[in-house]
Amino acid sequence: MAAHSMMTTTARLATLAVALVLPWLEAAAGAPWFWPPISGDDPYCLTWRVMVEANNAKGWRTVPAQCVGYVRGYMAWGQYYRDVGAVAEEAAAYAAQVAPPAGGDDGRDAWVLDVDDTCLSNQPYYQVKQFGAYDPVAFRAWASRAICPGIPAMQWLFQTLRSRGFRVFLVTGRDEETLGSCTAANLAAAGFSGYDRLIMRGALYRGQSSVAFKSAVRRQLVEEQGYRIRGNVGDQWSDLQGDCAGDRVFKMPNPMYFVP
Repeated sequence: MAAHSMMTTTARLATLAVALVLPWLEAAAGAPWFWPPISGDDPYCLTWRVMVEANNAKGWRTVPAQCVGYVRGYMAWGQYYRDVGAVAEEAAAYAAQVAPPAGGDDGRDAWVLDVDDTCLSNQPYYQVKQFGAYDPVAFRAWASRAICPGIPAMQWLFQTLRSRGFRVFLVTGRDEETLGSCTAANLAAAGFSGYDRLIMRGALYRGQSSVAFKSAVRRQLVEEQGYRIRGNVGDQWSDLQGDCAGDRVFKMPNPMYFVP
């Protein structure tokens, strides 16, 4: 009950924060003067979003034109944060069941968290782009500014996992050479400090799929370094599939883009 109350409060505060900060971030990034009308009850778009979250819709590159306003409303005005809060609650409840015993653990119980739209939100960037096709140059310019806001429910989950004695690894497909320092700075500014390691995509894994890269990272953690991945949290199914995915996975909602 306490966790539920905390997440409810977090969702409300997050919604207010987005309402206050998003217009500034959008303006700074060159938001369009006209937005498609926001609609929260379009049955087609609701069905499309459910198909996306269930991983039944694959390989899509852009949000359907008629759903741009719907997705903006979902992401910005509360429901997204309520859904993220529910994921965090479930993950925390599970973590409480499998937490290592105080004073009796070997330091090898771990969680893996994705970064983009799991710990840090790219919502302002994608809304300015009206959820268009992925643009690596534009995204790199956005990420290099290190102003991605932290996702409040995930900040809470991150601290909860650390307090229960888990090792926490942040694994991201961002390029280490070009975005390493700014990503670390952004995470620190957003309240993600004290993780065990930030693992980014190096030269060896450039051009590989997210599933291949993250599977390789998890194999190293499990098979070479002896960690037990108790939980794995990500906004893309490609964060959660492949080798050594973990004892349990938790999918964050994200109807903004698809990473194969």
